[in-house]
Amino acid sequence: MDRNTIAGLVLIFAIFVGYIYFTQPSEEEQLRRQYVADSVSVVRAQQARADSLMRARQLEQPQQQAGLPDATTVNDSAQQVALASRLGYFAGAASGDDKTFIIENEKIKLFISPKGGKIINVQLKDYKTYDSLPLFLYNNDETRFGYTFFSANRSINTNDLYFAPHYTDSRFDGQDSLFVAGDDSLSFAMRLHPDGISGSYIEYIYTLYGNKYMMNYRLNIVGMNNVIDPETAYFDLNWKADLRRQEASLDNERNESTIYYKYFQDDADYLSETKDAEEKLSNQVKWISFKSRFFLSTIIADQAFRNAQISTFTDPQKLDKHYLKTMQALIAIPYNNQPNQSFGTRFYFGPNKYRTLKKFDLELERQVPLGWGFFLLAWINIYAVIPVFDWLGGYGWNYGIVILILTLLLKLVLFPIAYKTYLSSARMRVLKPEVEEISKKFPKTEDALKKQQETMALYKKVGVNPMAGCLPMLLQFPILIAMFRFFPSSIELRQESFLWAHDLSSFDSILSLPFNIPFYGDHVSLFTLLMTISTIIYTKVNNEMMGSASAQMPGMKTMMYIMPVMFLGIFNNYASGLSYYYLLANLITFAQIFIIRRSIDEDKIRAKIMANKKRTVKKSKFQQRLEDMAKQRGYDPKTGKRK
Repeated sequence: MDRNTIAGLVLIFAIFVGYIYFTQPSEEEQLRRQYVADSVSVVRAQQARADSLMRARQLEQPQQQAGLPDATTVNDSAQQVALASRLGYFAGAASGDDKTFIIENEKIKLFISPKGGKIINVQLKDYKTYDSLPLFLYNNDETRFGYTFFSANRSINTNDLYFAPHYTDSRFDGQDSLFVAGDDSLSFAMRLHPDGISGSYIEYIYTLYGNKYMMNYRLNIVGMNNVIDPETAYFDLNWKADLRRQEASLDNERNESTIYYKYFQDDADYLSETKDAEEKLSNQVKWISFKSRFFLSTIIADQAFRNAQISTFTDPQKLDKHYLKTMQALIAIPYNNQPNQSFGTRFYFGPNKYRTLKKFDLELERQVPLGWGFFLLAWINIYAVIPVFDWLGGYGWNYGIVILILTLLLKLVLFPIAYKTYLSSARMRVLKPEVEEISKKFPKTEDALKKQQETMALYKKVGVNPMAGCLPMLLQFPILIAMFRFFPSSIELRQESFLWAHDLSSFDSILSLPFNIPFYGDHVSLFTLLMTISTIIYTKVNNEMMGSASAQMPGMKTMMYIMPVMFLGIFNNYASGLSYYYLLANLITFAQIFIIRRSIDEDKIRAKIMANKKRTVKKSKFQQRLEDMAKQRGYDPKTGKRK
């Protein structure tokens, strides 16, 4: 054997040893293979039990045909074998009793199904639907709430398995319906047990307090570390619900329903309200909320969810008068494969009400649309409108009267601004003869620029600012928009009647039309109609007050008349409380104009302006600087020609 042969054999041996070393399974893989082998053994044992059961039934039951087993027995045994193969440790939980358990307090009633151990519906006891029926948040059959994990290489979803009730409070042992009130509380649990392993279970504990919308919910995983695959790092919580319609205007409610969420260390955000949307939340999440117009279903982590994927959509196959929208969230729950593990959360089932949600200090109140996109609108609502509104509502008055007093108070606060606006328009009005003289001086279209320059020169000489009336109006504009956000979102107005309006949070239909008018609807809202008429009258009065200023902008004057007609179509389906507020604002404005007109002497204003006309107008520093620059370039500032 020569040297080359020996070297080749040594090299082959080294390669062989290296292959064995580098391809041998790691300790983790060895555990995994052992776990798979144990799982296979469990399945085979379950199959053996199924076979034994089948043989026992064959011996006990008379045979329909000589030498052949009964068909029902074969089918049952085959189903058991299939369940054992599909569900492993949880084959025994594939069937059970469908009896529903009820736990309730003074505010909410929860319906809990043994299948999935989940809350299948929630009734809010203090509220009714638009047609005076009990208010339920979901459609029972479509509600899903289950954890997905791997056990013995099988994907297990608790939503499809049957739980057993566990009474943690001995006062309610064996009861199907549990009630608590006042400052008391109760706890009720549902447990899912794996086959043949005592002391191991997955548990949901629901803790309800006597007079609160917020409740505790805890997931306990006890003795399951040998049942759940060791590589499992998290459970997937699949929460899906079809929200039910609650309000008269289905379109408005659907366009205000979506999913809100909050990252662990960030502000609250939401998906699109008007179209189908989905989003992957890759960072830790504090809470996720299924929001309709006035009501919420919110799950809140004590610490944080690992991540989530959320979506909201309208299913065209489910469109009926009860279906609102479908909400779905896939939430990652941390899991570390310990013998005992617990994950604490809370549920909020209740009204989307600012004061109620603010108390939790979780930014849940961001779900009330108060104009959060522009801080000034939110501040007006939070620090002015809501406190006054709650204060007035605390007297127990009808909310139509509350809105009236609120409008009077706002108009009283804004009266100095209204006075300045009218005073500015009066100054413009008394200059109308002089402005008309300038118009006669420059009748041609090509002289429009000269006419405007001379008019502005007149205003400057007499000390009148044509834009002085705009600033007060701009100061009032945020308040008008804040009201536009506040009234439709105020749950206090929900199902509150006033005059002919049965619900100030919805439209006040006095006439149903047999057809649908595009951009208007199929009904007539009287408050909206009155608001539109009053706005047109106000526009006419305002144009008369502005006098020459409005004549300078005929296009704007036309637009001012078109806008109220456009609002007629927009507000026809909006909250009648909002149209009622704008109607009151217009009527109070008419009263203010009457009072201010009686207190202002326009003859004195004209005399003062004419006196100002005789004075020499001092050039501003900016104007002087421009003239100096023109002279340096060789131009005459007065004629605009080169010297």
